[in-house]
Amino acid sequence: MAGKSSKKAASIDMTAMCDVSFLLLTFFILTSTAKIPEALPVDTPSSTVQTKLPESDLATLTIGKGKVFFDLKGREVRKRTLELMGQKYGIEFTEDEKAKFALMEGIGVPIGNLKQLISMKTAERSKAGQPGVPKDSLDNQLADWVQNARIANNEANNAIGSKQELQIAIKGDAKEEYPSIKKVMDILQDQGINSFSLVTGLRGKNF
Repeated sequence: MAGKSSKKAASIDMTAMCDVSFLLLTFFILTSTAKIPEALPVDTPSSTVQTKLPESDLATLTIGKGKVFFDLKGREVRKRTLELMGQKYGIEFTEDEKAKFALMEGIGVPIGNLKQLISMKTAERSKAGQPGVPKDSLDNQLADWVQNARIANNEANNAIGSKQELQIAIKGDAKEEYPSIKKVMDILQDQGINSFSLVTGLRGKNF
């Protein structure tokens, strides 16, 4: 009687699969960027329609907790805006400060405290307890930021033959009281800005 051959369990060499997994993991780590914490987190109102904001020629005014933060797209436009604000308020910013400001997120401090904010590390800025950009009638720095940002944006676009105007987006907290939002809208309208975007969060439609 012929002897039966013993069956061996099949094995799969996973070495190649592990190598591919580690290569993919390395790729994602090297190509991803860490999300910078927002200086003023807000819970935006819900909407069934979402319009993508432009990647350039845009200033965003974030409103929450009675404060307003100012943000601007474009490094060179940011640097030029800072120069114009420095001229307006008699503050001289160094080239290093301009370079750091160009990389920052939204700011929410009076111009007199901006140097101190710029000197902080990113993690420190998010915990600095910024009081917001002044917007009162006797100290309306927000209006100056908007005006100088428009000038800087026009200068940058004129240099490349573009006539694109700076667009404004208002990002307000859903719980923010209307007078705070209206105050910002009034500041924009005083400069002839009657068209601006309202940033909302996307929600599903109810059928």
